[in-house]
Amino acid sequence: MNSLITTFHIDWKIIIAQAINFGVVLAVLYFFALKPLSKLMAERQKRIEDGLDDAKQNANLLAKTKKEYDDVIAKARIEAHNVFQSGKKEAEENKKNILEKTQQEVESMIASGKKALDAEKVKIVEEAKNEIVSLVVAATEKLLESHGDDSYDKNTIKRIEKIK
Repeated sequence: MNSLITTFHIDWKIIIAQAINFGVVLAVLYFFALKPLSKLMAERQKRIEDGLDDAKQNANLLAKTKKEYDDVIAKARIEAHNVFQSGKKEAEENKKNILEKTQQEVESMIASGKKALDAEKVKIVEEAKNEIVSLVVAATEKLLESHGDDSYDKNTIKRIEKIK
């Protein structure tokens, strides 16, 4: 072993000094580099895990919110459909009522028109009767003037009375 030490020129004092230097450098690197670096990595790992947990919570919350949104939209559609149907029914009822009222008004107008026509017809018939009677009387007077016979006059008066 001596030959090895003399061949490579190994000195125990230098090896011990280098071992102490290596220990000091190792301790300095451990306390000033490795320990803060591992602490930083642990904090980063924790932040990443917290971020993943938050992302999962947000995904669950988003899914829950989307489900609630879909439920609200479905309810709103059903309610809108019901409102539309009730409005449609109400409009149909209003239409039916208006048609019935209009029908009644038309019927009353027709009835009043018929009454007016009947009254006018009666008036015209009365006027015609009066006119005919006056014409008959005038014709009878002329005939009586032309016939001086009393029996003819009596028969003619009887016929006129039958007409009235």
